[in-house]
Amino acid sequence: MPYVCLLLSGAALLVNGLATLGHLPRRDAAVLGLVVGIVQLVLGVVVLSLGGAAGTAPTAAGILLFGLTYAYAGLDILLGLGAKGLGWFCGMVAFVAVLLAFFWLPADPLLAVLWLAWAVLWGLMFASLACGRSGLDPYMGWALVLASQVTATVPAFLGMAGLWPRSAHVAAGAAGLLGLLFLAAGVLARRQPAGEWRAPDKPGTVAALPREPRR
Repeated sequence: MPYVCLLLSGAALLVNGLATLGHLPRRDAAVLGLVVGIVQLVLGVVVLSLGGAAGTAPTAAGILLFGLTYAYAGLDILLGLGAKGLGWFCGMVAFVAVLLAFFWLPADPLLAVLWLAWAVLWGLMFASLACGRSGLDPYMGWALVLASQVTATVPAFLGMAGLWPRSAHVAAGAAGLLGLLFLAAGVLARRQPAGEWRAPDKPGTVAALPREPRR
């Protein structure tokens, strides 16, 4: 079940990243985010209700944090709530993601690395939405697009196939790859032609959490 949630996250992160870059309407991404968020909230409660096994509570907590983020972001865009509250929520989740990374490090180094990468993404959303650093949005969009498949889709398929690696060497390789992807996102954001990225019509509209370009 957690791997299914991870697969859904890969799709949501990719679509939100593309919408942040202006390649998709932000309302389209908001609807997908809301649907994925609701599904993950339900699955998170199911996982939590199972109990018993070690790591069940942290696993359920992670699923619920993702689900709340997607649902909150979708509602924020569809209802025009304004992004400040969502931004501060993302900041809190980024902090919790770091804590979860340290929790998983001894038992599952790869998952710890993935949580650190997700902490970076949530941190970018906090900086953009809560702190008004909208200049980070092109970088955030590319980071979401590039990291979505490496941190969610591919690990989800590995888990479903029973091939989830727990080696520290694999985790180190994943950390290096993600570092390169975040650097590549910076290069792509700087190379984006002037005028291709435009600020949203309404200040405070969500970006990764897509923002729709002006027409």
